Amino acid sequence: MIDAAVIGLGRWGKGIVDSVQGKSRRFRIIRGVSKEPELVRDFAAAKGFELSTDFEQAIADPRVQAVFLATPHSLHLQQIEKVAALGKPVWSEKPLALTRRDAERAIAAVTKAKVPFALGNNKRCFSSMRELKRVVAEGALGDILHVEGHFSNEHSTRVKGGWRDDPRESPGGGMTGAGLHVLDAFVNLAGPIARVDARVFSRKAPPDPRDAAAALVTFRSGATGVMATVRAAPMFWRIHVFGTAGSAEAREETTLTVAKIGGAPQTRTYPAVDSLGVLIEAFGETIETGKPFPVTSAEMLDVVGAFEAVIRSIESGEPVAVQG
Repeated sequence: MIDAAVIGLGRWGKGIVDSVQGKSRRFRIIRGVSKEPELVRDFAAAKGFELSTDFEQAIADPRVQAVFLATPHSLHLQQIEKVAALGKPVWSEKPLALTRRDAERAIAAVTKAKVPFALGNNKRCFSSMRELKRVVAEGALGDILHVEGHFSNEHSTRVKGGWRDDPRESPGGGMTGAGLHVLDAFVNLAGPIARVDARVFSRKAPPDPRDAAAALVTFRSGATGVMATVRAAPMFWRIHVFGTAGSAEAREETTLTVAKIGGAPQTRTYPAVDSLGVLIEAFGETIETGKPFPVTSAEMLDVVGAFEAVIRSIESGEPVAVQG
């Protein structure tokens, strides 16, 4: 077992603990860090890990062999650098950073330290998305022409203020939270993004925002894309890839519809999985065997670069080229 610490015990930090404790074949949570320990003391006791408020003390604990970061986005770079300097594998929740420059520094830190690094792009591990990736990679759709994506996750009805509603930590409306998963899906399926034209339409500012974010995308390959997210809308996931030989649409976590030119659409439902747990186990396998983590460093940087361009486009009201 790999004994680990979770830094940040908000909704998603608790999700990491829930996916690990008593379920993982590779990890066990032994320490947790929270700035508001009174809010999570019962949770820590129920899950059987030590709770503190000191980040540096927790990561320096010789019992801690790996670190999960579920902290505000602006803290990721400095925290990754500190964990890597101790020679310990580190997992960061997305976004890796708010700018490509900071993301490059984070990747440089773990590369120099030669420690395994993982990013929490768990939507890649939906059963529907793994099958969609296989269909695209095998060339069943021909040359990719266009990708559409939408992810809404009831953010404003489940997150009550705090740093996730702070535009300095989560700029671009729903783009920093839900939208990033769509950008990651785009990069995973169609490669690096070259140019974006994005907007946020807001009817009510945080807390409990009412807004929609949308972006037009051009890939380096010449393919195009369109994406959207609505923060107050019910849970909804859709990624649709169009090619010269057919199209394939992933709906929610388990359903994929493939339509070949000249043929009738075929819909299949796949077994549901704990997508976060699947990705965490992949991180453990990377630590134990050296097997590459499913999300490459190049893809991590491509996604942050596209995200940074989206935010700049929203701010300027103009199309923006992706740097990198």
